[in-house]
Amino acid sequence: MRLVHINLLQPGMKLGKRIFSEEGLVLLSEDVELTSRLIGRLKDLGIGYVYIQDAATEDIVVPDMLQEETKRRALVEIKQQFQHMSGSRSKNQITHFGKALSGVMNSILEDIGSQKEAMIMLMDMNSSDFDLYNHSLNVCVYTLVLGVASGYSRQQLMEIGLGALLHDIGKTQIASEILHKPSRLSDEEFKIIQQHTTYGHRILKDEPGIPLLAAHCALQHHERIDGSGYPSGLKGNEIHEYAKWIALADSYDAMTTNRVYRKALLPHQAVEVLYTGSGTLYEQRMLEKFRDCVAIYPVGLSVTLSTGEVGVVAAIQPRVPQRPLIRVLKDASGEMLASPYEINLATELSVMITGVEGVDSNAAIPVGEPLNN
Repeated sequence: MRLVHINLLQPGMKLGKRIFSEEGLVLLSEDVELTSRLIGRLKDLGIGYVYIQDAATEDIVVPDMLQEETKRRALVEIKQQFQHMSGSRSKNQITHFGKALSGVMNSILEDIGSQKEAMIMLMDMNSSDFDLYNHSLNVCVYTLVLGVASGYSRQQLMEIGLGALLHDIGKTQIASEILHKPSRLSDEEFKIIQQHTTYGHRILKDEPGIPLLAAHCALQHHERIDGSGYPSGLKGNEIHEYAKWIALADSYDAMTTNRVYRKALLPHQAVEVLYTGSGTLYEQRMLEKFRDCVAIYPVGLSVTLSTGEVGVVAAIQPRVPQRPLIRVLKDASGEMLASPYEINLATELSVMITGVEGVDSNAAIPVGEPLNN
């Protein structure tokens, strides 16, 4: 299969992967043949890319970071626990959700551990919109990959994993009309949104089964090393390392997920935005580790090469994820090749990816964190 920009879809194409709503419900199943009406509906939903079946790429398999059952169970548990927290809680209310979420963490860690070399692959390239539950799971999975790559122990992975899974739980205490506002927040509304970090710390710090470090992650994941973050304007080593990793994963997922006020960025664009904060918002060594762990060109993505040829990312090479294996489908004049062939960019160093099919390479990439993140 291959990943196609919404503007390049044609009636008659068949979906290669299911498309989910923000509630995790299936909107369209794989093998569905697209019509003009369905394509219009996908555009209305704000979906930027979909996977389609293609004879020239039928053997290209798009890997999933989590097994479908693991993801389903995790989202059910996250939604249940977060909804339980919504609104006000009495001071004496006891929830004991630590045990349930620890079980979820064990399953996620097993899935990640089963991969020979786990990498950050996009979790929801063709989901319809951003939502708190999927975002929490995505940030957890991305952060755990970074933790594994950093050599963290099982206990440390459980700590940072729970911290990432619950980093935004304080948003359950924010009014929905502010949390889901489809336009720029006013200064007063942004101050209210910022309170989710302290709300999250308050919820988690005395929760049985939740490490205290997870509460600190909720409190500090919007702190930045130059002191420009919130709620306390902490700098450098005043911020816990876990919170620094979660900050990267949090911003990356927010940028690579569709929002009502803007379309998702591609991974290489999001990484470029993150790098503008090197040494100010994020530590350079962490950005370098993040870059080495993320598949910046997703498997199946149609790309243009410096030779003028067009191909599809056929495989990610963990040692050099920025230099994937490309299956060339069109020659420099745009003609389809009768016999597609593959170029290994890890060895063919004179060839570079210069663009993504369907994306304006001259379009400005927004710099800065998402408006309502």
